[in-house]
This record gives sequence, structure tokens and C-alpha cells, in this order.
Amino acid sequence: MGNKILVSVFDAERTAFEGLTALKDLHRDGNITLYASSVIAKDALGTVSVRQAEDSGPIGTLVGIVTGGLVGLLGGPAGVAVGAYVGGFGGLMYALFQSGVSMDFVDEVSASLIPGTAAVVADIDEMWMAPIDTRLGALGGTTFRRFPGDVIDAELIRETDAARAELEQLRSELRESSAEAKANVEKAIDGQRHKLESLDDRIGKALAQQDAEFQARLATLREQQAKARESQRQQIDARKAELKVSHEARKAKLEEARRLAKESVEATREALVP
Repeated sequence: MGNKILVSVFDAERTAFEGLTALKDLHRDGNITLYASSVIAKDALGTVSVRQAEDSGPIGTLVGIVTGGLVGLLGGPAGVAVGAYVGGFGGLMYALFQSGVSMDFVDEVSASLIPGTAAVVADIDEMWMAPIDTRLGALGGTTFRRFPGDVIDAELIRETDAARAELEQLRSELRESSAEAKANVEKAIDGQRHKLESLDDRIGKALAQQDAEFQARLATLREQQAKARESQRQQIDARKAELKVSHEARKAKLEEARRLAKESVEATREALVP
């Protein structure tokens, strides 16, 4: 149960689009919630291209990152081996890492996405795996799933904690510094202030993005529920409840990190008052 990135590989582009239709049917029937999707294909020469772009808006962000990463990393004849070691692919790998998709997952998809095949990339919620596995398996799909994780949140919190710890050390040094050394320590403290202000801004943007995605997902679930059979509405209620709990937990962690960052900025200003 929960939000997942799904990649299902098929032996032909036509079958991949049939797989996408199957996911939309499962969404319509309330068995899963399909938030966003795309279709990619690998031709006989090994070039990977997007055959149907991801949905636009906040919900499509995650699928867009994963789609772009797969196209970039798996597009060459050497596949992921190129992406893993050539510096020019660093941005794609970092974007995938931030989205919570590991290179192990890319390796798994790469082994199946051989020339002549195609894949559906989807952002889904599912109560159990059987409906998707049954429908896509009947079409010959090989399906991979990953929980995206809260990698961006964890990195922001880690950076904030590290910046605050460094600031506290500098403040201690300032109290013990000689008159000659104070100017250098004060400069370092001022640098930490700018770093914390930047982190405050980044956390604010992450909170805004997270809220936009939450509202968009909730709207999708409400729309789906309104069209679902009575027997499916309770399952969709469970998905809505889980989404809210997850959103509030992530929001609380980021807001606490932002509060601590702001406190540290104020402490920095106090430390520099003559």
C-alpha cells in the first residue's frame, strides 16, 4: 500500500500502450490510483525516446524525473554502464537519487529494456499488487516497483543539522578567540548565516512543492472516488487517509528543520553584535 513508481517493460510499443490502457482501466474501476504516466521505447539501435510524455503539473513531476533519467541513462548502446561512470550524466543520476530512485532500480529496468522493447512509467497507489500483476502480466509485462522515499527531505534536514552544528562550534570559537582571530571567525559565522538562509529558502520551496503535490493527489483521489463503485470507495478512502498521514508527517519534519534554521540565523546575528 502506498505511493510507488512503477516501470513495466513490454516486448513492443503497441503492447506498452495496451499496458497503459490496462492501468487506466484499473484506475477507473478503483483498484489502483494512477496519478501520472509516460511511455518510452528503445529502438533497434538502442536509442530510448519518449513516446507519450508524462502528465503535466505537480503530479507529473516524479514521473517526469524518472522518465528523463531512464531516457538519458539507458539511451546509449552501453546502457546504464555509460550513465554510471561518465561525469556528464551526474545531473540525471542526482535527479533520480533525489526522487528516491536508486541506480539498482535503473539496472533492473535496463536488463529488461532491450532494443525493440517499450515501457510504461507510472506513479501509482495500490492496495495490493495482484490487480496490476495480473493485467500487465497477461500482456507479457515485466514490472518493477519502488517506493520513491523522502530523499529530498532527508537531505535538507541533514544539511540543516550540519550547518547548525558548525555554527555552534564557530560561536564557541568566537568566545575563545583572541582579538586578532575574531575577524576570521566572524566572517565564517556570517558565511554560515548565508548558508542557513539558503536552506530556509530551499525548505520553503520543498514545502510548497510538497503541498501542491498533496493537493493534486487528493483531488485525483476525490475525482476517482466520485466515479467508483460503492464497493471500491472504502479502499479509496483508505488511500486518502494514508496520503494525509504521510503528508502531515513529512510536513512536520520539514517545518521543524525550517524553524531550527531560522533560530540559528537569529543566533548568528546575535553572535555578531559588538
